[in-house]
Order: sequence, then C-alpha cells, then structure tokens
Amino acid sequence: MRVLFTTFAARSHMYAQVPLAWALRAAGHDVRIAGQPDLADDIIRAGLTAVPLGEPLDQAGDAATIDDRALEPGAADDSHAVDMTTWTETLDIAETAPDRLTPDYTQGVFAAYAPLIFRYFSWEMTDDLVRYARWWRPDLVVWDTLTFAGPIAALVSGAAHARLLFGLDLVGAMRRHHLAGLQGRPEELRDDPMSEWLGWALGEYGRPFTEDAVTGQWTIDPVPDSLALPTDGLRVPMRYIPYNGPSVLPAWLHETPKRPRVCVTLGVSHQEVFGRDRSSVAEIVSAVAALDVEVVAALNTAQVAQLDEELPDNVRVVDFVPLDALLPTCAALISHGGAGTFQTALAHGVPHILIPDMIWDTARKARRLEEYGAGLRVADVDDFSAVELRALLVRILDDPSFAERAARLREEIRATPAPGDIVPVLERLAALHRRSNPLSVR
Repeated sequence: MRVLFTTFAARSHMYAQVPLAWALRAAGHDVRIAGQPDLADDIIRAGLTAVPLGEPLDQAGDAATIDDRALEPGAADDSHAVDMTTWTETLDIAETAPDRLTPDYTQGVFAAYAPLIFRYFSWEMTDDLVRYARWWRPDLVVWDTLTFAGPIAALVSGAAHARLLFGLDLVGAMRRHHLAGLQGRPEELRDDPMSEWLGWALGEYGRPFTEDAVTGQWTIDPVPDSLALPTDGLRVPMRYIPYNGPSVLPAWLHETPKRPRVCVTLGVSHQEVFGRDRSSVAEIVSAVAALDVEVVAALNTAQVAQLDEELPDNVRVVDFVPLDALLPTCAALISHGGAGTFQTALAHGVPHILIPDMIWDTARKARRLEEYGAGLRVADVDDFSAVELRALLVRILDDPSFAERAARLREEIRATPAPGDIVPVLERLAALHRRSNPLSVR
C-alpha cells in the first residue's frame, strides 16, 4: 500500500516517524514523508523520500520576529498583544485539575490552540498536501498530532488516516473532557472551536466535518501504558525506537566512565520557537559539576556561548552525540523533557531530572514520571537554585529505587510491539477505513 507520513518542519517530530516509516518500507510498502521544504534535507538524510510542500515554516525566523516586536516602542502598551512565552500556561492543554477542566476552560483551550498553534504549523501547506494526496492516492496517511493538514488531505482523498503521537496525547485527553462537557450544556452554548475550524477547512474541499479529523481514525502511541493518558478511540501501542539522525560515535564513548556519568541537555525546541532557553544552561552545568560526577553537556553553539570560559575538568561539552548511544552509559539525565529526549531516557531505563521548558506536555510528563518514581522535577523552572538541583541529583544517584522504577518502565517498553510488529495491524485498519476508490492504481 501507499503510506504518506506528514509532519511540520521540526526534526524531533519527523524523527519520531522514522522507525515506523522504515518498518513499513521494509515490509514492502511505498512510503513518503510530506512536510514544509525546510524539512526535506532531514528526511533525505534518514534515507526516506521527501515531499516538500507549501512555504518554509522558518520557526527560527518567526521567533526572532516575535522578539523584535516585543522591543518596539509602545509594544508593552498593546492590550491586545499575545505573550507567546506564557499564554500556553494560562490556557494549558496539559491541565489535569478537575476543578479547572470546565466546559468554558476546554473551549478556551481549543479556541486558542486552533488558530495560534494548529493552524500555524500546517496551514500554508494544506492546499499542496490535498493536491498531492488526490494525485498520489495514498491508502494510509500517518500524521503528526499537531499537523491537521494530514487528516484533511486523508478525508479529501479517501485514505485511511492515523495520528502518530510524539508524546502524551494532550489533544485526545482534552478533547475527551471537552466533548463530555458539551453534553451537559444547552444546545445554544455547545460551541466547539475544533469542529468549527476543521469543518470550515474541510468544507473548502467539499467534505463534512467528522470527529476523526481531530483525533484520527486510530492513534499510534509510543508512550508506555503506565504513563499514557486516558482517551477515547482506538489506541495502537508501539514500542518507542530512538532515532537521533545521522551520527558518528566519538571514541570516548567506548570507554567505561570512572565516575557516575550525568547527561545534561536542554534540546532546541524552546530556542526554535522562542529564540532562547527557558532555564540557564550555565547555572545548570555549574550546579551539577560541583558533585563527584562526570558531566556530559550536549549543547548547541548558542548554549555553549553561555558557559564560563574555564570549565571544571569533570565537564565534557559536546555539540552532538546520539542520546541512543550516550544514555545507556549514564546514571542520570537532566533535561527539558523534550519528546525524543524523554522517550529515549525511558527506553534505556535512565532516571531523569526534568526542568520542563513548559512547551506542550513537558510539565505534565515531569509530574507523571515523578509520581511513578522514575525521576524528579524542578517545581519552579523560573526560580530554582543550584543547591536545589544538586539535592535532586544526589537523591537520584543515592536512592536505588529511582533506577529500579526506570528499569521497570524500560522493560514495559521492551514488551510493547515494535514498529515492525504493528505493520499487519496498520494494514488491516487501513483496508477497513479507506474509502473505495476504483480510479486508484496500485
């Protein structure tokens, strides 16, 4: 069958698709990945076929524009300005408190996310993706949960379609609360921003809104059952297989560390979206280096520039090293909680200290991991001390229960069907859900 993956131009989101794309390719299926042009080279380097569509997303450029506007005279006086660094915390799609999850709150979340997040990530490529899907006629579209051009193209072209999650299913969980809340409201107050937005978008191509446009005909979920969120709809668990992109292993990684090795990484998500890190890299590295450990700080050029010129001997700074190879040698990880970083730590059973960057699900993952007992979190990411961070790391290293619980999650992941194992499931579901199309040539 023909399988079209689609995502927006973020490497970490595309990387989450690569193992399943290759499993389908190895099973004999025709596989392509569609996204904005600025993703094409990364798709090609993964050995897959790229379909560039629409205009470049250029998140870094948008982040710089946001910062420049914030510095313009009178910007602080604009009562209608949206603070892009904090509004997602006011209308938090990861909210869990029952007293806050009112119909008004869930409606507000979707009313904000539809135009400011979901539309932004894929709207400029929607027309091109629909045209391509009508021409290529995929049997199955596998779409990133933030890229709603995917279900639109699938519903217009007649393909079956499924979401492939990169982390916790925040959309599915919030959607569940929202639909339940609507049932208890009078008919005239049952506003649903997602059905209004997607209904309009699908109507442009002559298709009606259906609920699967929001959450897929089914969902492929790489998060272990113990941490996954309760949602409605069919969920297909899939073992998370780390993919970090092309790499060459450094020689020092072949040697057994003489002291407990601690990896520090803040990823690039917050820098790509907002042009800066949420927490200070220099403060984190110096806090950890004061202990009798070996610190491997995986930092990009901008982050390295924040460090002191003279680093302690127990700190190794690397521009890039694949976490899939590094983390099995580590006793602990300190990170922002990004999707690939978090999932790779789980896959290798590494206890984790999270300093969430507050993007998407990072804060909620930190809470769930701490509740499970496989890690700890910094409670206030904007105001924590070196003493506090060191104390958390000492707890992780000295208390074996954290490593034991992390190992339990690792074994749970290893018992989950691998991407190749779920290919027959996807074949059956695609045959069941795609619309008959006699003009399609296979």
